[in-house]
Amino acid sequence: MRGPAFLEKLEAAFPGAIVATHLEAIDPSVEVAPERLIDVCRWLKESSDSRFDSLESVTAVDWFEPDAKKAAKVTWSPHTELIYHLWSTVSRVSLVLKVKLPRWKADVAGQLPEVASVAGVWRTADWHEREAYDLSGVHFTGHPDLRRILCPEDWEGHPLRKDYEMPLEYHGIRAK
Repeated sequence: MRGPAFLEKLEAAFPGAIVATHLEAIDPSVEVAPERLIDVCRWLKESSDSRFDSLESVTAVDWFEPDAKKAAKVTWSPHTELIYHLWSTVSRVSLVLKVKLPRWKADVAGQLPEVASVAGVWRTADWHEREAYDLSGVHFTGHPDLRRILCPEDWEGHPLRKDYEMPLEYHGIRAK
């Protein structure tokens, strides 16, 4: 299922949409171009032999090194990576989708990176995307109710971004 035949079918259905693959890993993954995410997800759920009918999680990772000395040694450029864990209750197999986004939209500091919401494909994405938005600052376009889910509505910033600075005070309460 997750071998060469699966990959050939996926690439044939979406030429140019698959950026990279790691099918030999413990958690096999396929990196998808951000602009093709919805098409690929719909196909994986509705048309692939495996029928990935369950979205288990959406996670955001901030690939950024705030320390200038350490940043000079890293081999990657700063970006945000989204990781989608899919499961097929029919075939009993898993697949990990990855999408790389710029750290900031159009490389403008403070402008949240954007990607289309998959909540229209898997309803469970609603909560997972809200969490990724709240904590990591990823804007999911087309999301039915994109608002904070863990932090208060008036919270500033996104706590899991590596350049986040914890406020010294919140509503008159000082941090220790």
